[in-house]
Amino acid sequence: MLLSLRRVFAASRSTVSSPTLLGRNTLHLQRRNLSHIQIDPYAVNPRVSVLPSVDFYGQKCRNFAKGRKSKDDDAGTVQVTEDISPTVKETAVSHMEAAVDALSRDLSKLRTGRASAGMLDHIIVETSGVKMPLNRLAVISVIDSKTLSVTPYDPDTLKELEKAIISSPLGLNPRADGQRLIAAIPPLTKEHIQAMCKLVAKSSEDVKQSIRRARQKALDTIKKAGARYPKDSAKRLEKEVDELTKKFIKSAEDVCKIKEKEISEG
Repeated sequence: MLLSLRRVFAASRSTVSSPTLLGRNTLHLQRRNLSHIQIDPYAVNPRVSVLPSVDFYGQKCRNFAKGRKSKDDDAGTVQVTEDISPTVKETAVSHMEAAVDALSRDLSKLRTGRASAGMLDHIIVETSGVKMPLNRLAVISVIDSKTLSVTPYDPDTLKELEKAIISSPLGLNPRADGQRLIAAIPPLTKEHIQAMCKLVAKSSEDVKQSIRRARQKALDTIKKAGARYPKDSAKRLEKEVDELTKKFIKSAEDVCKIKEKEISEG
């Protein structure tokens, strides 16, 4: 009797401790008993930790998309181009106008057979140890086509003015007439006329070169803009610069022609 009880007890222990039997029994219990159980993920269980769900596939796709540039991004991008046209034209006009103005000042210094108030502007007078342009010390007026009048603001500077006019390359010999100077314009010789015309022609070429340099600077500015400036706008701006160049070159030629006419008729 005692021996039979021991055998039964030993058999039951071996059945419970056997891993194979335990696993089969456990799997059988899961299939049979756990199919109707609903697990609450929010239930508090100190032995079970509920991890948040992670969509690894979706996250991977999103990370991959961050490293790409889609066509939609390019389509939505607005490129802002700077309009350089006003600046380019203003700069070109400023340089070209300065060149023509300088030409006019230089030609006004040339003596012709006609009296001109501007022909004495370049003369420098030294008075009381200070050198100043003659037109700041006196009023220059035209009496007739062959005579100039020079009236100083300070009568004490009359002799200094007379000396400066005689020393100039104009070939004038003024005389004192009370508190003013009278300067007669002598007729030009044939050799003098030819020399003056050559000088005018040289001045014309010099100013044309200055105008063309201003044009080239404008074209270089357009070229440097490159892809930032539309090709159609660049072509149109280049054409406008060329038109400005022709306009100022013609203006310079007209100034020189007028001066040559004055010299020839002198």
